[in-house]
Amino acid sequence: MILTGQQIRLFRHNGFLKIPEPLPSTIVDELKRTIMEDIRKEVEPVQRDTDGNIVRISSILGRAPIFLEAVSHPSVLDPLTCLLGPNIEAITNRHNHATLRTRTALRGHSDLHRDVLQWTRTIVTIIFYLEETTVENGCTLIVPGSHMVQWSTEKLYDQEGFSEVTAQAVPVPMPAGGMLAIDSTVVHGIGENHTDGTRMSMTVGYHSVDELMDVENPKRILVRGERKYGGNDG
Repeated sequence: MILTGQQIRLFRHNGFLKIPEPLPSTIVDELKRTIMEDIRKEVEPVQRDTDGNIVRISSILGRAPIFLEAVSHPSVLDPLTCLLGPNIEAITNRHNHATLRTRTALRGHSDLHRDVLQWTRTIVTIIFYLEETTVENGCTLIVPGSHMVQWSTEKLYDQEGFSEVTAQAVPVPMPAGGMLAIDSTVVHGIGENHTDGTRMSMTVGYHSVDELMDVENPKRILVRGERKYGGNDG
């Protein structure tokens, strides 16, 4: 589904947007099955909670084909062309993980933060919600418009006015199969899971093909369009 002009403006203004069309349920089910199988088999690299349980698997784009199928699906890439243009790459060295949020999972990783250091090098992050996410089980928290605040992102907590900005964080509940696009300089975080269930999600970063890069980056996967070089050094 192509985004409307109003949806594009909302993304630019607020720093996030709920993707209109969900990921097909057949893909969601296969992702969940594959993630749980890799957790059961303890396929590295993984991250564990304080009890030693696996709550994150990393480098998902190098695992089963279903992951690349999901991140390349038209329900994801069609809206992204409206934000990034026709030539899009998925990033393997930022995000590229699936998370199983539990009561004890990732304590200390819920603080509000930004994902990238420079606004000139921002990316669009897509969070794929494979299970319903609510306020109770730890939905994403976002400070709308905070991508426009000019801070040094290396020491975010030391910035003047940080607490005033983060006090404006709002929860963003999402259905299973829903996808959230965020500008990775927007301040966001993960809520605490206060239930006995899980909250499974997958996070992948995207950006436009760099038309000034004349060598292929092995940490980028072309998922739509082509790599074009536009330098004038020749």
